[in-house]
Amino acid sequence: MNNTDIFECHPLFEDVQMGNVFADGKTFVDCIPKGSLDNISRQYLLEKDQPSFDLKKFVAKNFDEPPVIAANYQSNKQLSVEENIRHLWDVLTRVPVEEKSSLINLPYTYIVPGGRFREIYYWDSYFTMLGLQQHGRVDLIESMINNFAFLLGSCGHIPNGNRRYYLSRSQPPFFALMVTLLAEIKKDEGIFVQYKNELETEYNFWMLGSDNLKHGEANARVVMMPDGEILNRYYDNNPSPRQESYAEDVHVSKHSQQSADQLFTHLRAGAESGWDFSSRWFADQLNIGTIQTTDIVPVDLNCLLYTLELTIAKANAMAGNASYASDFEMKVARRSTAILKYCWNNELGFFCDYNMQTKKINRNITAAGLFPLFTKIASDEQAVETAAVTRTFLLKGGGLVTTTNHTGQQWDAPNGWAPLQWIAFAGLNNYHHEELANEIARRWVAINEKVFNETGKMMEKYNVENLDEPAGGGEYPGQDGFGWTNGIYIAMKATLLTAH
Repeated sequence: MNNTDIFECHPLFEDVQMGNVFADGKTFVDCIPKGSLDNISRQYLLEKDQPSFDLKKFVAKNFDEPPVIAANYQSNKQLSVEENIRHLWDVLTRVPVEEKSSLINLPYTYIVPGGRFREIYYWDSYFTMLGLQQHGRVDLIESMINNFAFLLGSCGHIPNGNRRYYLSRSQPPFFALMVTLLAEIKKDEGIFVQYKNELETEYNFWMLGSDNLKHGEANARVVMMPDGEILNRYYDNNPSPRQESYAEDVHVSKHSQQSADQLFTHLRAGAESGWDFSSRWFADQLNIGTIQTTDIVPVDLNCLLYTLELTIAKANAMAGNASYASDFEMKVARRSTAILKYCWNNELGFFCDYNMQTKKINRNITAAGLFPLFTKIASDEQAVETAAVTRTFLLKGGGLVTTTNHTGQQWDAPNGWAPLQWIAFAGLNNYHHEELANEIARRWVAINEKVFNETGKMMEKYNVENLDEPAGGGEYPGQDGFGWTNGIYIAMKATLLTAH
């Protein structure tokens, strides 16, 4: 026996997760063993069938629970939200530590979101950086980027978060945007060359399997479209229940008509998307048992990979690799053409995901449809139509709702999330729809301030439809802290002040 992680301790791991020893399945996989996992596993096998055995007591005796980040933090209501966030950065900062847990130890300081999220998260970090930029914390931005560069070098990709149970998946690829942000802050385009190898490593991860595909086929994260274009999808290499949500995934499998392997792959791919979970991924737009994430070609993912290709072309041009830069410029052109072809729903006047099973563009209106404006792929005419649909269907009292469906999932109505407010705000501003952009920002900032004044907390997500009710849904209670909400609040406030 050679257990290096709690989730490899069988049958102890399954028994704890299915036995609801902890209210949150993520707690156990983040626990710190008090001794050798091999010895703990052996002891468990000796004791578990004894009549007086108590599983909760056994776990408490052999494991230390992980901390809840910012659990006891009290805001100072005499100070503004912004001044409190300045203090919160220090509360949410983790320094490199050697921890005998599932944590992947990182070489540099980083910000965690807060609450149950006690590690760095990939796409969260870009939005956190936007706030750090306004507060002059370039040191933290640079150290976080260097941590991601370290992960690219050691893992070959940036995992969902720096936990070993996240290694089989990534998250929306924002590394190129982080590098661009740092280059802009430092006014140093040499930054692109500095991270060129890591940018290419990330690209190779997302494009793995693109050779020898046939029309309509998919392999790992790549898809060959009906006319031969290459686009991407979310995926996960491990067709089993997520270790941190083991009981939840097993429960879904009991109420789904899909095979277990297929279902777990779709669930994990949904987690890689960052939208875990949303009717956006459901065949019936309602039930998680019909999840089909890997059958979807997501508009947001492909816009981000367009940006990655563009950034690699720039890095190689600056490094003097003209032919390589030219190759990537061709990839950029091909991808933008394919996104416009497969993700623009002309009937709706909005960008949607493409469904490989139905071979049609989906009709569900989600905040992901603003990504082509954020990455400047859309035409001016498409931006006009997108703005109109956004105002009609997504704009609510507290900002943009994630989708128009109420399913009880956290990435559906009535919830709004900080990153999607920023994507829409920046995207609409790119096409000079400042009035709508600023209206979204004002409403979002207002609900952040309202909830903060009532609770002293910045939340992970907000109910943007009923401003007197908290956000809900999903697999865990609402979390406070909260990295990306802090970042977007600060960035939006700064931009709104500049606009006036």
